[in-house]
Amino acid sequence: MHFRSIAACCLLSLGLLTAMAQMGTPAKGPEIGTIATPAVAFDSQLSVIEGEMMSAVKAMPADKFDFAPSQAIFVPGQKTEFATVRTFAQQATHVAEANYFFYNIVSGLQPDRDPRAILKLTNKDDVVAALAASFAFAHKAIATLTPANAFEVIKSPEPGFQTRATLASFGISHCWDHYGQMVEYLRMNGIVPPASAK
Repeated sequence: MHFRSIAACCLLSLGLLTAMAQMGTPAKGPEIGTIATPAVAFDSQLSVIEGEMMSAVKAMPADKFDFAPSQAIFVPGQKTEFATVRTFAQQATHVAEANYFFYNIVSGLQPDRDPRAILKLTNKDDVVAALAASFAFAHKAIATLTPANAFEVIKSPEPGFQTRATLASFGISHCWDHYGQMVEYLRMNGIVPPASAK
């Protein structure tokens, strides 16, 4: 009987190890004290916001993609202006279009689609796919950053002088800005953002 228990535990452990090997080990960053390349450093930060934003966009039900805050959610008499507030879909498509915009400038890579056309998308599946594709483009662009070109001053319509690295950073910050707004949209609809549900 004791032998069977040991055998069962060994088989269970072997199965667990096999499953873990198939899932792959999480990507490990550079060792502490080493110098990371600009591409690795910025790509790591882009991956963080990509995970947060994609889970938030997927969490919003399809029938709420046209949701935008309105006067109705505030107490009577409170004066607010919502004429130009984006819908949830518009928040996501704005980020997708902006990712193409920023990272085209960072890298010189050309988008494989018309970024402006993304702004017209309203269907959840289309919006999710466009946002995911824009992050894939951003990762490719960030991969072009090197120690030699990261702080090269480039022409950019953004305020202040920009380098490839600062504009890559601005693109990531822009995502966080809109993610914060999207989280509020989720909560206004009674949905706990996935990042908060962990």
